[in-house]
Amino acid sequence: MANRANHRVLLGYGLLCAAAFLCAETAGPSAAEGPATGSAMTLPVPAAGFPIASDARLAGDAKQTRFILDLDRTISFRAFALADPYRVILDIPQVNFKLAAGTGAAGRGLIKAFRYGLVMPGGSRIVFDLTGPAKIAKSYVLEAANEQPPRLVIEFEEVDRTAFVQLLAPENRPELRPAIADANAAVARADGSATAKPVQVNDTRPLIVIDPGHGGIDNGTQAGGGDVMEKNLVLGFGLALRDRIEKSGKYRVVMTRTDDTFIPLNDRVKVARSQSAALFVSIHADALPRHEGDAQGATIYTLSDKASDAEAERLAENENKSDAIGGVNLTDEPTEVADILIDLAQRETRTFSNRFARLLMGEMKNTARMHKHPLKSAGFRVLKAPDVPSVLVELGYVSNKGDLEHLVSDNWRTKTVGSMAQAIDAFFAKRLATAGAAK
Repeated sequence: MANRANHRVLLGYGLLCAAAFLCAETAGPSAAEGPATGSAMTLPVPAAGFPIASDARLAGDAKQTRFILDLDRTISFRAFALADPYRVILDIPQVNFKLAAGTGAAGRGLIKAFRYGLVMPGGSRIVFDLTGPAKIAKSYVLEAANEQPPRLVIEFEEVDRTAFVQLLAPENRPELRPAIADANAAVARADGSATAKPVQVNDTRPLIVIDPGHGGIDNGTQAGGGDVMEKNLVLGFGLALRDRIEKSGKYRVVMTRTDDTFIPLNDRVKVARSQSAALFVSIHADALPRHEGDAQGATIYTLSDKASDAEAERLAENENKSDAIGGVNLTDEPTEVADILIDLAQRETRTFSNRFARLLMGEMKNTARMHKHPLKSAGFRVLKAPDVPSVLVELGYVSNKGDLEHLVSDNWRTKTVGSMAQAIDAFFAKRLATAGAAK
């Protein structure tokens, strides 16, 4: 196995640097500013003291397009490009996005759409999905003047594929991977607490990693016109599950995230592996496109090289796109992933994963509505730790009215968290008994 330490990437506070290779500074704007449109990605609880973004809009055409962000103070920024699909990533200090509902969903000119959110405590990100290859021709921050607020302005210009690829040269491609760099060290949150607590060497209790899916710039599935976001539902559920498990005193628990932060998929796996976790539980909620009909109930997934059915394959493909949504450069995926694919031959880990999935289904069916086929498997990247039993739980479908009512219910969450805790107890009781008998 490759040295894991070489794969731990710490995202520093380069967000505070001025514009990098794509950012050429110049004077004020020259094109008319367009109307606000799109899809909001607001934080559930605005953080005090951070700059506020009050409006974002696009102007221009398919040759030149301008992005304008209204702020209450000037900020610094850094930008870089990613290909396949064509994207431009803008990293800025942490910002409270108080934008109108729908901002970003509709594009204009060279920009198909854009999304925004927190990628780490202290850092936010805006991801522009481009209609084709384009570069940043000009970028600047304007001070407040003539009753206009401070503004961040990015001007995009159409280029050909060859010119765009040249922007992707290693020296022009900063590796910005918001991550938990070392899961054995405390990761500071904006409120001063820690996401991953240091492991106590003399604590022999089994360690469980709870992984609330998505987060930050990656909303996951949505319902109610964007008012209900998967990232918030699963975070609330994960925190409740952590509290319930810790209350028993039998286990240590680590969360991959405890706030609205984007964590790349590979770094979620690293948290479990670096701390020698005994169990990894990833929490999600699904949605079915309207043209595909309706589906309901919770589903429990384990890892397999071949999906158990078309729906499992669709879900795995969607979940595995999280890194691309968050603007992670997948071309430089650590070699550990290749090692993991080889290590999947470790049958014992899969056996334990399947055993826990069956126990979890048996307990959850007493408190939650289950899918007609509740046990499935597919190639989820987040489940690829070869030495940690792992499952991914889809709590239900936000696209189903009945499931959505459950997902937002505190009473349903309490009952379902309780059934999961019982399954965890049963899993470790049986595993410890098996280990004892072997000795």
